[in-house]
Amino acid sequence: MNKKVLLIEDDIQMQKLIVEYLKDYNLDCTAVSHPKETLKILKEKNFSIIILDLMLPKMDGFDLFKQIKKICNTPIVISSARADIGNKIHGFELGADDYLAKPYEPRELVLRIEYILKKIFNNIHKISDFTIDKINKEVYLEDYPIDLTKIEYEIFLFLCENLNKVSSRQQIINATSLNEDTKNRTIDMHISNIRQKIGDDSKFPKYIKSIWGIGYKLVG
Repeated sequence: MNKKVLLIEDDIQMQKLIVEYLKDYNLDCTAVSHPKETLKILKEKNFSIIILDLMLPKMDGFDLFKQIKKICNTPIVISSARADIGNKIHGFELGADDYLAKPYEPRELVLRIEYILKKIFNNIHKISDFTIDKINKEVYLEDYPIDLTKIEYEIFLFLCENLNKVSSRQQIINATSLNEDTKNRTIDMHISNIRQKIGDDSKFPKYIKSIWGIGYKLVG
């Protein structure tokens, strides 16, 4: 299973170089050039790690960094020609996982990506009958892939991490990238979709139990 990288870089030549280089190391790299494009794709897809250039059109990289963190908690490596200590400190203060000064050798980028992913994630988790790949944000039921949306994955992961514990709808909202004003029935709809995808009968569920008046729990 490939690790998914989002490269935010407006230098098209550098984009092509990095995308092609990362392929050799089983890193599936998607490249974008514009902050607006970045925010759109992050709301639709999951990535294992983000490589962020600071000098971008229409928005400073640090401002984009803050916007990204509102959407997801994906590790971020800052890649920039702004290599002075002030920028590096600011990047780490914001929560950057690494800061790579340009120019650099692509191999160094690969090593830093691999180190961060190994350090941050315990790649594969077995929970009940499910296998969860936290790097690629994928779920398998007895080796069969389950096609979950971004929000469905976040909800299911939260239930897995709280196995056999009751989670309220508000706790689910707080633990995911759903808006704070999300209605309870929206959570119910997402749970219904997850159940359908994992073959769980809502009337006699094997995995996701409804706890009347409270919320849900994953059993196993």
